[in-house]
Amino acid sequence: MTEELARRIDALLPQTQCTRCGYDGCRPYAHAIASGEADIDQCPPGGDAGVEKLARLLNRPAKPLNPGFGAYAPPSVAVIDEAACIGCTKCIAACPVDAIVGASKLMHTVIASWCTGCELCIPPCPVDCIAMASTAALPDADLSRRRHDEHGARIARAATERSRLLESYE
Repeated sequence: MTEELARRIDALLPQTQCTRCGYDGCRPYAHAIASGEADIDQCPPGGDAGVEKLARLLNRPAKPLNPGFGAYAPPSVAVIDEAACIGCTKCIAACPVDAIVGASKLMHTVIASWCTGCELCIPPCPVDCIAMASTAALPDADLSRRRHDEHGARIARAATERSRLLESYE
């Protein structure tokens, strides 16, 4: 029952994977709401409209977005000033949907149609070459959810391979 409810909640979330709600992505937040661990007002990208959708689904009264988790902002995408980019790869590692491409010591760029506007790439950038630009809408939620899942699987595979390699040296 909780799993099905979490799936329905997750379907209403914007899939920015921004972690502003306090969870490591939209799906964990949906599970926390379904299990009663989190409230419905913690998703800034969803805004008050998102809170209202969740309230309707859960048959609860609507409430305003909790400002402790951030303010609503219209959809945006990251844009890298490629001339200023030093190729440090810190933004690539931070992107939860692998929307940034590039290589070490080479400039990076954002695949705008994949970018969820989470802003997680901005803090690690040592040269402040990333800005947010307005966009008409966020990418398709199913695409963002799938890309987030694939990113997590890639990170887990890399960690497993690293562990196996380290064990072989012991």
